[in-house]
Amino acid sequence: MVHASTGERRAMSNHTYRVIEIVGSSPDGVDTAIRNAISRAAQTMRGLDWFEVQSVRGHLENGAIGHFQVTLKVGFRMEDAT
Repeated sequence: MVHASTGERRAMSNHTYRVIEIVGSSPDGVDTAIRNAISRAAQTMRGLDWFEVQSVRGHLENGAIGHFQVTLKVGFRMEDAT
């Protein structure tokens, strides 16, 4: 890769990622739902590297927002074979 302003070359790393889909929820908002999902995934998975929001939806209770649900794709770097 060549940086546009300086012409300097940058090395690209060779990594392989696995992508999973998770859903986080929270009565407090989308941001908290995302943080809950990532925090929980980090408890059982190593190498989490990025996430992408796929959808946002919510649950209604008596005409009001009960909680938010956020579906995420989460990428984690696969470990080198030993």
